[in-house]
Amino acid sequence: MKHLPLMIILFLNSMLFAQTEKEMVENTVSKNQIEGHIYFLTDDLLKGRETGTHENKIAASYLANTLRSYGVQPNPKTGTYYQEVILKRTSPPKNISLSINHKEYKNKVTVKAVKTDYMGEAVFLGYGMEEDYKGKNVAGKVIIINGGSTEGQSIRFAYGLKGEKEKIALEHGVIGIIEFMKASDNIWEFIEHNFNGDRLEVVSKDQESKNESKIPYLWIQDEDGSLSTEVASIKKINTTLKMDDQSTEPVLSQNVIGIIEGSDPKLKNEYIIYSAHYDHVGIGKPDKTGDSIYNGARDNAVGSTTVLSMAQNLAKYPTKRSALFILFTGEEKGLLGSQFYVENPILPLNQMVYCFNSDNGGYNDTSLATLFGLYRTTVSQHIIDAVATFGLTANDDPTPEQGLFDRSDNVNFAKKGIPAPTFSLGFTSFDGDVTKYYHQASDEAESLDFDYLFKFFRGYVLAGRLIANDPITPFWVEGDKYEEAGKELYKQ
Repeated sequence: MKHLPLMIILFLNSMLFAQTEKEMVENTVSKNQIEGHIYFLTDDLLKGRETGTHENKIAASYLANTLRSYGVQPNPKTGTYYQEVILKRTSPPKNISLSINHKEYKNKVTVKAVKTDYMGEAVFLGYGMEEDYKGKNVAGKVIIINGGSTEGQSIRFAYGLKGEKEKIALEHGVIGIIEFMKASDNIWEFIEHNFNGDRLEVVSKDQESKNESKIPYLWIQDEDGSLSTEVASIKKINTTLKMDDQSTEPVLSQNVIGIIEGSDPKLKNEYIIYSAHYDHVGIGKPDKTGDSIYNGARDNAVGSTTVLSMAQNLAKYPTKRSALFILFTGEEKGLLGSQFYVENPILPLNQMVYCFNSDNGGYNDTSLATLFGLYRTTVSQHIIDAVATFGLTANDDPTPEQGLFDRSDNVNFAKKGIPAPTFSLGFTSFDGDVTKYYHQASDEAESLDFDYLFKFFRGYVLAGRLIANDPITPFWVEGDKYEEAGKELYKQ
């Protein structure tokens, strides 16, 4: 009888190790907790969790203290659950006016603001690419151009060319750029929201020391191309452009960070990153009900809760590899929190063997879990098997034309070479019940299907466990665009 306590201990230990991965997930992922996290993060009191606001900090505090309550270890560099993210807020000019041959243009946004008071000749220059400058005298003048190039005129394509166009213009002595953009009223409203409001950016040492030349750069709405056609037909274009300078101020925000050490003596030196952004867009244009708070339930209280579910599970049942949990600020402002992190990692990036990001726009198929980059890494089968265990089917990005893999925080890790897909709510097309809630005031907790989310969260946690316990280190599939970056990072 004296050995009974020891026998009981051995029995309990054997029962623990006998538990399947599925059972370990089921023991920690609770539907009530999921609802509690999401309802808190989407409460109107948090006013949409916009980066740099007091309410964004409240969300960060909630996430940090939830990690603390699970027994997750803090950021080893600070001893807290935060990484301070240093940002710069740029406010657009208060006064700006533009007229071309005495015609005032009101639908305009400032791409780059520089104090300007110009009255003189402008030159229409096609798309403003290098070949358009041949035989043209543009030194000391403003140029007027079309958005995009002969290869494409979409807003996204044009945005990607603005840096190149500015560089070419500076080389030819241009002192200002006016660009006509083909954009419907709906798209233009989105552009105005992004360019005519305050903008945030990461402050890096390189930026601080760089003193680059700047010229004013404007976009003008030209929905059907008629304005551009009209200006191009004018022989002598007289332009008046007046603009105040922009103003800047520092902004502090926080990434939320926690760590759980792995159980394997060797594999614990490799880390799986479990990440999501917790910010949203804040307060915006009221909808037809008068609601102006963009609560961001799908985008991205769901993703944040996915990471919390993973943390709770691993705190109770550690995997062989270690875990690094990162909840990013500033994703909605241009992936800023993740950009800051990869420039200022708390642990060497070459120890990070996988980034399992979670970000969401919405869902229109509750039988699916959608993965941006499902088949781009060597552990796709683990994800497929994990979600299937809880009754879901994994599907790859159904809308590659949207470029969603490169529009979330995972891409900053992918660029460094770290395999980094994004786990997202199930959808088959980027419309309908996705666009109905995406960046809308209607994206509230009450509109979510929590029975579906229960399966979704469990699928994510099981997938993370399978990847973290696999004896083979994950990597990019052969031929992926980030494979070479991975080989360089891991010295393969």
